[in-house]
Amino acid sequence: KGTFLLGVKAVIAKSYERIHRSNLVGMGVLPLEFVDEDDVDSLNLNGSEIISITGIDDNLKPKQRIEVNIQDEQGKIRSIETLLRIDTPIEIEYYKSGGILNYVILELMKKG
Repeated sequence: KGTFLLGVKAVIAKSYERIHRSNLVGMGVLPLEFVDEDDVDSLNLNGSEIISITGIDDNLKPKQRIEVNIQDEQGKIRSIETLLRIDTPIEIEYYKSGGILNYVILELMKKG
């Protein structure tokens, strides 16, 4: 839960170790993966950028492509495509609920 509690809403990485990816989804953090040759170095990212993620709505699908906008210090915006690393329909439900714990609580409340 630490990542989510620190205010992290998404993580963009070149690849994920299986458990780490699963833990992010379980905490309600969006795991995105660079595609093609994109990575921190090729995009010349230095940590000062403002990252905006579009296309996150109720119609999320496992492994869909997600557009990410990167604004540099000069205000220049460029868009890249990333791969959503939510791999299964149930993980989509976990993410939409804000994580596994919230999902379980919501399901229990439905059953009353």
